[in-house]
Amino acid sequence: MGTSQTARRVAGTALAATLLTGAITPEVATAKGNNRPELQQAIQEIVESGFTGVQLRVSDQQSEWTGSAGVRKLDAAAKPQTNGRFRVGSVTKTFTAALMLDLVADGKVGLDTSAASYLPEFNLDPRITVRMLLQHTSGVFNHTGQYNPDGTINPGIPWSGKEWVDNRFHTYQPEELVRLSLSKPLNFEPGTNWAYANTNYVLARLVIEKATGNSYAEEMRRRILRPLGLKGTIVPGTSPEIPGPHAHAYYEYEEASELKTVDITRQNPSWVSSGGDMISTTKDLQTFISALMSGKLLPASQMAKMLTPHPMYGYGLGLFVQDGSTPSPFPLPSCGAALVTHNGGVQGFATLMYSTPDGSKTLTASLTYVDDPAMSKQAAGYQAMQTLINKVFCA
Repeated sequence: MGTSQTARRVAGTALAATLLTGAITPEVATAKGNNRPELQQAIQEIVESGFTGVQLRVSDQQSEWTGSAGVRKLDAAAKPQTNGRFRVGSVTKTFTAALMLDLVADGKVGLDTSAASYLPEFNLDPRITVRMLLQHTSGVFNHTGQYNPDGTINPGIPWSGKEWVDNRFHTYQPEELVRLSLSKPLNFEPGTNWAYANTNYVLARLVIEKATGNSYAEEMRRRILRPLGLKGTIVPGTSPEIPGPHAHAYYEYEEASELKTVDITRQNPSWVSSGGDMISTTKDLQTFISALMSGKLLPASQMAKMLTPHPMYGYGLGLFVQDGSTPSPFPLPSCGAALVTHNGGVQGFATLMYSTPDGSKTLTASLTYVDDPAMSKQAAGYQAMQTLINKVFCA
């Protein structure tokens, strides 16, 4: 896969490309905390660029600001809650990587152990290690499809267009997704290159389950969600619901020369599994990334591994490291501030999660929109990221 094509694919994931039902109290959809009119103006401009709704939370050691703009649903006037739930997409990968590294710290998983030793039933290439899964250096085919070197697409399971809309409640088993990927040749020799693949994190989920004897959701709740008090965060499994207050997402496609717009808020997220199925809130994401980066969640030795960036696009283990040492598929702050991030998206939901390296300042946000097969909101989403990180981290 060419470098520019990979970059487009990864950036597209931010816009493209669990059941813990703890009660949460939605915050009112107005700015609160320190007065930041420039942030309210910024999210209003994001809505005017074509998004249906935005909720934003900015936190540092002294204060917290929350605000929202747009609407929760099309043809309705109510604004999004500032702490409503949403599908976080590939931000799930940061949670999965943190869970895996906690198991490594406990001696239950070996980071440089062959993944095949945990999952012999798949006949994985024995050179593929757990670290390679978390860093996207395994070379496995992405079960949601990928670009070929000539720019054409080698499709995987359907996740866009009318075919996906019509089958969005279909259940996929993680093993089914893995076997589809492994039916394709490796993209490269394990450990010799980098290519973003959701399947890496489906395999990581299966390693977690095999190493612990418990479900991925159970281990996530026990090791990450409960210790941090993340009552708004859910591992949905195959459930199509988003419990509690939430904004809605939409999908537009053409059928018989006619455009149709469908509310796709409810969907079965098993098509992406532990590569992007989780549901959360801006507050929970703020708590999680701040605790992770400040050293409250993992030992220093594990954090050092997580934050060692691959030379291509700066991907560590479940996080992009934007410190100027490597390229990045996402916009960089114009002032040169160092950040760590993992953004994410599933149909009609885009999630932003940024932090300073010490966890002292964070930005978490959800953008909802009308998605389409061409991912036409991608350019506007990239600009929204640029605007927000400049205003928050370069002020």
